[in-house]
Amino acid sequence: MTIPFQTGRYRVRFAAGREDMQACQRLRHLCFFDGPGVDADGFDDRARHVMVEDPVGRLVATLRLLEGSDGYAAQFYDLSGLSALDLPMLEVGRFCVAPDVLDADILRVVWGALTAYVDAAGFAVLFGCASFAGTDPVVYGRALARLRRFAGPDGLRPVARCDAVPLADCAPAGNGPLPPLLRTYLAMGGWVGDELIIDPVMRTMHVFTCLEVAKVPAARARALRALAQEPVLS
Repeated sequence: MTIPFQTGRYRVRFAAGREDMQACQRLRHLCFFDGPGVDADGFDDRARHVMVEDPVGRLVATLRLLEGSDGYAAQFYDLSGLSALDLPMLEVGRFCVAPDVLDADILRVVWGALTAYVDAAGFAVLFGCASFAGTDPVVYGRALARLRRFAGPDGLRPVARCDAVPLADCAPAGNGPLPPLLRTYLAMGGWVGDELIIDPVMRTMHVFTCLEVAKVPAARARALRALAQEPVLS
C-alpha cells in the first residue's frame, strides 16, 4: 500500500501540483515562522510533499520526503559515512502540524502512511534533522543530555559542516521536552548525531536523526504495518 490512505478522521495524500505544494509551504511558514507567508527552498521541487487533511479537507499537517543523501540535511552534516552503506535512503523533513490542532493521532497517521510508502519503495534508511523550537539549548538541557544515550555508531554519525554545540556540552538544566517526532524515532530504535546545530533563520535547533529500517523492533514493525493496512482511498 502507498499513500493516499485514510485512517480515523484523517486523509493522507501526496501533493498533486503547484497549488498543493504552496499550501504545504504556507502551513510550514505558519508553523516555523509564526505567521502568514511561504516557506520554500530549492529542495521543494524535487521532493514529495505529504498532506494530512481533516474531514472537511483542511490541511492540518505536512512533511517532505527526499530520496538520497544530498538533500536538506547535507547542508549541515557530512553524510559520507552513512552514504557508504549504499542503501536506499529517504530524508524526512519539514514535518509540522497546524498550531491550533492538538491531536496526537496525527503523528500516528503520519507514521502509518510513511510505513506504507517505505515498504512499497524499499527504503532501508530514514533520516533527517529533528528540530527543537527556539535557539537556546539551555531550555532543553535535560532532554539534550539524555540524547547522548542514543548516539549513533562510530563511522555513521555525521560531522557538522558548520558551528555546532556538542551534546556533551549541554548542561542538564532546562525541562523542555523532546519533540514528538524525535521521541518516535528513538522508540523505534533510531539514533542521533552528537552535535546540536542552531539555525537562526528557521529559529530552531536540530540534531541529526537516523532510523535503520531493519533494526526497528519486531513488535513495533508489526504495529506500524497493521496501521498501514487501513483502507486505501482512490
